[in-house]
Amino acid sequence: MNELPLEDRVVVIVGGTTGLGLSAAKACIAAGGKVVCCGRSLKSVESAQQVLGQSALVLSADATESDCADRLIAVAINSFHGFDALYHVAGGSGRKFGDGPLHELTDEGIELTQRLNLTSLLYSNRAAVRSFLAREVPGTILNMSSVLAFSPSPQFFATHSYAATKAAVIGFSKSCAAYYAPMNIRFNVVAPALMETPMSTRAVADNAIQAFIKNKQPLDGGRVGATEDLDSAVVYFLSNQSRFVTGQVLAVDGGWCVSQGEMK
Repeated sequence: MNELPLEDRVVVIVGGTTGLGLSAAKACIAAGGKVVCCGRSLKSVESAQQVLGQSALVLSADATESDCADRLIAVAINSFHGFDALYHVAGGSGRKFGDGPLHELTDEGIELTQRLNLTSLLYSNRAAVRSFLAREVPGTILNMSSVLAFSPSPQFFATHSYAATKAAVIGFSKSCAAYYAPMNIRFNVVAPALMETPMSTRAVADNAIQAFIKNKQPLDGGRVGATEDLDSAVVYFLSNQSRFVTGQVLAVDGGWCVSQGEMK
C-alpha cells in the first residue's frame, strides 16, 4: 500500500475554498494528490489558492451552473494530465430563504435549497461519469449528504427541504453505484453531523444547540465536529484504498446516530 494514498491521482472538489471542502483539499494534497477546486467568492478563491499552493488550481465558479464541473475537469486534465476522483461538497442552507418545517416552506426556500444541494450535485456527477466513460478509465465519486437525511433533529434542525435533498443524495448515489459498478466507477457518500463550518455559524453560536450537541455528539468530550474530522474518510474514499467499496454511506457524526441528545 502506498504511503501516500493519492499519489499520482487528480481530484476535483466542487466547493473546495472554505470549510469542509478546503480542509479536504489540504488533506488530498498531503496524501500526494493534485487538486482542482472552486468557489463562488473571489476572495475565498484567492485565499484558498494561497493556502493550497502549487499542487492545486482554484477556480471561481458556481456549482449550480451546469457547466461548472465540466470546466473543473477540463482544467484537471489539461493542467495535471488526469482526472481520477470527484468530491462534491458544495451546498448550503436555504433557511434564510424560507426552508424550515414543511407547513412553513416557501417556494423560494424549496427551489433554492434543492438547487444548492441536489441539482448542483447531479451536474457534477454527470460531468465526472461522462469523463470517465469517454476516457474508458475507472473513477470514484464521493458525495456529501448529512445525518439529517436519516437521523432527524426536530427541535433544532427542522429544515425539511434540506433534509429532502440530503436523503436524495443517498438514493441517487446508491442507484448510480449499482448501475456503474460494471464500469469500475464507484459512488460513495459521507454524512457528517454538526461540523464547524461557515454554514453552521448560527447553530454553533446557539447555547441551546451546544448543550444538545454535548450529548448528541458525545465522542471526544462531546463537541461540534472539526473540519479535519472528515478528512481521513474523504481520502480513503477518493483513493484506491476503497477500490472494492461502492454504494456506501459513512456517517462521520461523533455518535449522533446512536445518541439521544439533551431535550428540553
